Amino acid sequence: MSDTELAQSIDDKSPIESFYDVMRRQGISRRSFIKYCSLTATALGLGPAFVGKIAHAMENKPRIPVLWLHGLECTCCSESFIRSAHPLAKDVILSMISLDYDDTIMAAAGQQAEAIIDETIEKYDGNFILAVEGNTPLNQDGMSCIIAGKPFHHQIEKVAKHCKAIISWGSCASWGCVQAARPNPTQATPTHKLITDKPIIKVPGCPPIAEVMTGVITYMVTFDKMPTLDRQGRPKMFYSQRIHDKCYRRPHFDAGQFVEEFDDENG
Repeated sequence: MSDTELAQSIDDKSPIESFYDVMRRQGISRRSFIKYCSLTATALGLGPAFVGKIAHAMENKPRIPVLWLHGLECTCCSESFIRSAHPLAKDVILSMISLDYDDTIMAAAGQQAEAIIDETIEKYDGNFILAVEGNTPLNQDGMSCIIAGKPFHHQIEKVAKHCKAIISWGSCASWGCVQAARPNPTQATPTHKLITDKPIIKVPGCPPIAEVMTGVITYMVTFDKMPTLDRQGRPKMFYSQRIHDKCYRRPHFDAGQFVEEFDDENG
């Protein structure tokens, strides 16, 4: 399905504003919008030539529906996400995507909240993103993690059948993390070992860096495709180098300038 066909299929089912529509409604000027696109290109490690492509995508593509599910985890990924400086988490949630379900931050509760999942699947079957935070326990029929009265693996398997792609937030969803450590009594299972028929982007870290999380979403919204992944399934744009290599303090390290004590002049 082409970008145009995807946008049209979504529009036919239920109109969703584009990112630019939302910004205009909020009174943001065209100049500020282009500046935002330039900063976004920089954050993604893209050159000036991509600013126009980002602006075009933000102006024309509808916001992507997202269902954000929580399994066995400590919510540190969500905590990291909301601290993103560029783009701000509020811009991602309120403007770039349509976060239809996230039981940690949504206002709805109970049956009203769970009904949203069915509504999203019906309206956007095959055209929404599934974001998974935490892993899935399978021992004892998944009784170690119950959502809406049912084992979590029932929820994630149901949603995964209808999604376009999956983002595994954090080390829990990507690798299993401490819950999956031996002897792993709950049989905690990372997403890619449970769901094997959908494209999966792994964004490991405990928690992942906030700007990496929002950057992955920005890339998918802008280019309507998954970022290039390494052999471990991680986005190359963020995981091909060490944090140390991009640290703004790196020049001081290379120059041999180290703080030896409190009040050191090199501090």
